[in-house]
Amino acid sequence: MNATTALLTDHYELTMLQASLADGTAHRRSVFELFARRLPDGRRYGVVAGVNRLLDALERFRFDEQTIAFLADRGIVDQATADWLADYRFTGDISGYADGEIFFPGSPVLIVESSFAEAVLLETVFLSILNHDSAVASAASRMTWWAGGRPCIEMGSRRTHEEAAVASALAAYIAGFATTSNLEAARRFGIPSAGTAAHSFTLLHDTERDAFTSQVDALGKGTTLLVDTYDLTEAVAMAIDVAGTDLGAVRLDSGDLPSLAGQVRDQLDSLGATKTRIIVTSDLDEYQIAALAPAAVDGYGVGTSLVTGSGYPTCGFVYKLVAREDSSGALLPVAKKSPDKISIGGRKYALRRRSAKGVAEVELIGVGEPPADDGDDRELLKPLVEAGKIVGRTTPDESQAHHLKVRDELPRSASQLSRGEPAIPTEYIGDLNARNPFVSRSAR
Repeated sequence: MNATTALLTDHYELTMLQASLADGTAHRRSVFELFARRLPDGRRYGVVAGVNRLLDALERFRFDEQTIAFLADRGIVDQATADWLADYRFTGDISGYADGEIFFPGSPVLIVESSFAEAVLLETVFLSILNHDSAVASAASRMTWWAGGRPCIEMGSRRTHEEAAVASALAAYIAGFATTSNLEAARRFGIPSAGTAAHSFTLLHDTERDAFTSQVDALGKGTTLLVDTYDLTEAVAMAIDVAGTDLGAVRLDSGDLPSLAGQVRDQLDSLGATKTRIIVTSDLDEYQIAALAPAAVDGYGVGTSLVTGSGYPTCGFVYKLVAREDSSGALLPVAKKSPDKISIGGRKYALRRRSAKGVAEVELIGVGEPPADDGDDRELLKPLVEAGKIVGRTTPDESQAHHLKVRDELPRSASQLSRGEPAIPTEYIGDLNARNPFVSRSAR
């Protein structure tokens, strides 16, 4: 993981850099903001993930000799730009929402303050990481919420790009998943891994009993036996006969899962295996997990829907210049005019306004100055990088604990899977029209 991340970017980042270096604007103090204009259709909240991966990428964002040679050979940069890139180090400040934090439309998820030249190069890699990881975490959070304390296992590696699989495992863990099947994620991030056997293992053996016996001998009675390769009722009886009533779990991977889980639970109890758990898999998503809530299920294995954001594989994050230095040295708010792609100029500050009972009520965003805390609010922006030094890393366990804590702040309506508005509104504090003539009153 020591390779440079400098080319995980778009060509036009470097052409903008070259032009701004030539005309002298590259060194203007600038503020970039990463935010989403809206949530995916029907979602009540989003979950931030990828911040620690972003910091890792920033640390490795260096233009070494080979990288500069590639750019020069392709004619992408001139010699003056190549010389500047050779010394590139981010020396500015970054603040943002922590891994596991909840976000809403307009939330200033990441604020980058530096020269234009230093910040503009980071746009693509920052968006790539946060759009992917946060999409997975947002889907995962809905799944773990509806799982209601039953463990969820991430098992989607074979349904996405091999590196995306590793990132997805971490994002899912941040949003409450218990384990992953992906061993590289376990090695790289230290998150728990788990796995037992697939149908091929049963099919390999002469009989199902031989397969069960082999697995129990190798992994112990606490293992999970896959019982729907052939006849389900016979397999459950055989599993308990082989492992005894101390068998850890059985797994169902097909069929009408709610009714089959009830049938298997009754059979296990009748055999004295009252503590043997039932794990279900088979292309689950948050809707199926919610439907399984009343069923005799003890855990869920989730793959395809998880790693694809359950239908929304990106969060729609954008990275926009919202303020830049003017001729007097002051920060001037700037924003696009486009009515369908509105952005609000000015450096942002964010609080989550909470009731006296700690329930989230409003995403409160100050433009140009922090909004006043009424005593129950929670500050959302955390220092991540100060004068180029990374200060804001968290561990996966810290991020997961943070997510579960802040999710509990949301009103109960946030868990609803039906279409609806964000769980809380976003409100801006300040005279936006005075600060930015391109923002209409409807954007307040």
